[in-house]
Amino acid sequence: MGSRLAPLTNNKPKALVEFNGRPMLQELIVRLKKQGFDELLINIHHFGDKVLEFLEENNNFGIDISVSDERELLLDTGGAIVKAAGFFKGNEPVLVHNVDIYSDFDFSGLIKIHKESKALVTLAVRNRVTSRKLLFDERLRLTGWRNIKTGEYKWVDKQSAGYKERAYSGIYVASPDYPEQIKMSGSFPIVAQWLRLAKTNLIKGVEHNEGHWFDLGSVEKIAEAERFIAGLEG
Repeated sequence: MGSRLAPLTNNKPKALVEFNGRPMLQELIVRLKKQGFDELLINIHHFGDKVLEFLEENNNFGIDISVSDERELLLDTGGAIVKAAGFFKGNEPVLVHNVDIYSDFDFSGLIKIHKESKALVTLAVRNRVTSRKLLFDERLRLTGWRNIKTGEYKWVDKQSAGYKERAYSGIYVASPDYPEQIKMSGSFPIVAQWLRLAKTNLIKGVEHNEGHWFDLGSVEKIAEAERFIAGLEG
């Protein structure tokens, strides 16, 4: 819904809020194209018709773009994957990327690590301040989750010691059979499913503490990222 970006999202979806002079959806599509991606799926909900119009006006930016329509029911980060299960069919892993994230991340490198490790899911993580952290062992295998504000912990198996706390970066890679292993339907968040799946599958983290990363989820954070980019260009 982009509520943190109000009033900018009072008449448009978050994906079409401008960042660095163009809609953040366009910014992401251009970065993905530069790294060799030529087939995308975009899920739509809030003002979804405006996303469809935007894509049509730009001829899908010259690549194959499909749409997962959630205008009747917003499915959250887990339900969205189940609805888009058909997009995962094939032999290649799929990159999942929040539209309100901007970084210089090497997506092809993340996919390479994912393939080599034979993980079900490979999560981009960063050592930064946030109220919720994913917990990993010394080999960066997912072992739990922590809510720092409430003190709540959730574990893959049993409580462990010596874990690393890392913040999820809104970017991950998943293998083609990933949606089939999610045993829920409707609208639900994905983190609890990662913890369940990690009991029998490898779900690992990949750190990217070098380079830049920005959450574009608020007006203030967009301004911060734009100041950073202006400094680079200056």
